[in-house]
Amino acid sequence: MDYFAGLLIYKYYQRRRFFLILSLIANIGVLAVFKYYNFLNANLSHLIGAFGYKNHIPYLSMLLPIGLSFHTFQAMSYTIEVYRGKQKPEKHFGIYALYVMFFPQLVAGPIERPQNMLHQFHEKHDFDYYRIVSGLKIMLWGFVKKVVVADRLAIYVNTVYSHPDKHSAITLAVATIFFSFQIYCDFSGYSDIAVGTAKVLGYNLMLNFRRPYFAKDIREFWSRWHISLSTWFRDYLYIPLGGNRVSVPRWYLNLFIVFVVSGLWHGANWTFIIWGALHGCFIVLGLIIQKISPKKFAVPGFINVLITFVLVSFAWIFFRANNIHDAFTVARSILIWKKGPFFVGDVNEFSYSIFALVFLLLVEFKQEYFNTSFSLLYNNNKLVRQFAYVLLLLMIITIGVFNGGQFIYFQF
Repeated sequence: MDYFAGLLIYKYYQRRRFFLILSLIANIGVLAVFKYYNFLNANLSHLIGAFGYKNHIPYLSMLLPIGLSFHTFQAMSYTIEVYRGKQKPEKHFGIYALYVMFFPQLVAGPIERPQNMLHQFHEKHDFDYYRIVSGLKIMLWGFVKKVVVADRLAIYVNTVYSHPDKHSAITLAVATIFFSFQIYCDFSGYSDIAVGTAKVLGYNLMLNFRRPYFAKDIREFWSRWHISLSTWFRDYLYIPLGGNRVSVPRWYLNLFIVFVVSGLWHGANWTFIIWGALHGCFIVLGLIIQKISPKKFAVPGFINVLITFVLVSFAWIFFRANNIHDAFTVARSILIWKKGPFFVGDVNEFSYSIFALVFLLLVEFKQEYFNTSFSLLYNNNKLVRQFAYVLLLLMIITIGVFNGGQFIYFQF
């Protein structure tokens, strides 16, 4: 439907809105049925049950299509861009299908735009040794993030969050901080692997993460985190709602709506909606404080980074918790600073987690403030580069976790 909608939007200009709406209904309809039907049905049951009625609408038992949220958004960006006149429709169905289902980024992004990808599928890609090596380096760093950092931290996080009521505030706080880096390394690791794989094949994907935990406020955080999704919501929801070209209260409402929808996009659960709403509240509150007195609330940069990290980590509680009850249990225990012993678990496992986290922070600190990549991988000296390859591979083999399960964002 999207393929033909693009052709018809271009051919019948006067009726282009009609074909765009059909395309959007098809995409959102698929999401609604597969991802949100049971969620909406369950909430309907609770609502009418409060009035003594029973919901007879059946629940559906269906497997979620692979990468559904990602490739539907990528398909929607195509028809919207054709509608706006910024992209000519793709006539070759195979190339259009390749754009929607390009395998490196199919399951968890980045969510690409047609202007960046379609022309690349028409170009010839010759063998390029240096391009392939560059892609493999990006992939290698992505694997380190995933199996050395993310899956290592997940062991502690899963243990604590499986029984949050049994742990003290300091244990829950450490587990929450660990999850902040777990989800970052899990998702950005996948993005690195996707970008590197595409580069090996000769294609350039957009940057999806830019060291988000060095952001000085929540708005900057979202300009560094899941950049392809943030810009998607900006261009296709926030701006059409009016963006900041409206009254101040409406502007704040637009921001809040975008983040609530973003939370719902991540999953059919109230925990995700609250997570999105929290970020919306953080951004609106930050704008209000800035408007009242920018100089009065001015603090050093590193303090802003720390405050932003604390706020983001607090919101992650609702993202990670198994349900609303667990989320509030964790949040309440931390806020009242519930007393109790600090849970370490397996000492070796915990030590490996700390080592992996410190290693990551050192690398990213250098990238952020000295504007370099993991320099050993790109050193002009061949022996230094080979040492870096061996070092990272040894880290993967010795302290990597190979039964850590799928990437977190595969569920979306």
